[in-house]
Amino acid sequence: MEFKDYYQILGVPREATADEIKKAFRKLARKYHPDVSKEVDAEARMKELNEANAVLSDPEKRAAYDQLGRGYQPGQEFRPPPDWDAGFEFSGRGFAPGEAADFSDFFAELFGRMGGARGFDSGQRAHFQARGEDHHAKVLLDLEDAFTGATRQISLRAPQTDAQGRVTLATRTLNVKIPQGVHAGQIIRLAGQGAPGMGGAPAGDLMLEVRFNPHPRFRAHGRDLHLTLPVAPWEAALGTVLAVDLPQGSVKVRIPEGAQSGRQLRVRGKGIPGPQAGDLLLDIQVVLPPADTARARALYETMAQELAFDPRRQGRA
Repeated sequence: MEFKDYYQILGVPREATADEIKKAFRKLARKYHPDVSKEVDAEARMKELNEANAVLSDPEKRAAYDQLGRGYQPGQEFRPPPDWDAGFEFSGRGFAPGEAADFSDFFAELFGRMGGARGFDSGQRAHFQARGEDHHAKVLLDLEDAFTGATRQISLRAPQTDAQGRVTLATRTLNVKIPQGVHAGQIIRLAGQGAPGMGGAPAGDLMLEVRFNPHPRFRAHGRDLHLTLPVAPWEAALGTVLAVDLPQGSVKVRIPEGAQSGRQLRVRGKGIPGPQAGDLLLDIQVVLPPADTARARALYETMAQELAFDPRRQGRA
């Protein structure tokens, strides 16, 4: 996927004010609108202009785009990292229906999933009620927090427009209580931490969507934990009992005799805790010891002679 420079498309500098962006878009729209333009590529150019304007005229999208796209050039190969939008605080406005689908793959990849928790918006805006707007943010936690619970200091960035119409990022820090058993996709609601209300009405809430930092050993899916478990050839062939360390505590697991790489073992209730605890799923990986000493080579040679084992003939008549 190629990087799109929305500033270049609109012909404005990166420090352009909101008013300058609006004027540039209107000028180019008059030139390329398909209803009036004689340019052969008018329709494609107008679609490109609409996409650039949709990002740069929205302070939240613009701030996120500026942070992510810093250092990229137009046409350069680009792929946003996972959870790139974590730590951005978004209002509940969301997107117009089909907005991401109407624009390029670049737009959809960046903004089609940005602020994914926004579906929890309470809908007050549509009725112009005075209660403050709910805000949303994605936060990255350590998997260990799900086992123990914790209080974490979380910094969130939100765009602000200054008196000159330029967008800047402001950071606020909150102490957040992480409940034991939290899982990816869960929403932690912080009452009164959204936008302020009008006329003395209560503030909106802040919805934190949980994601986990990459873990060196485990992969979390819902409340289930997945782990690749290396075993020695004799452990797999003869069977054994192994202690598996968890993010909190450990569990003993019986490796059945004759276990092969790729076999999956399920240990019920040893995943992320909760009202219905997840399971621990172990993917067996048989690991051969290296033949890097004379003794090790001799043992392998003895096995080759005495076992008469040909894995390529297994299962054949």
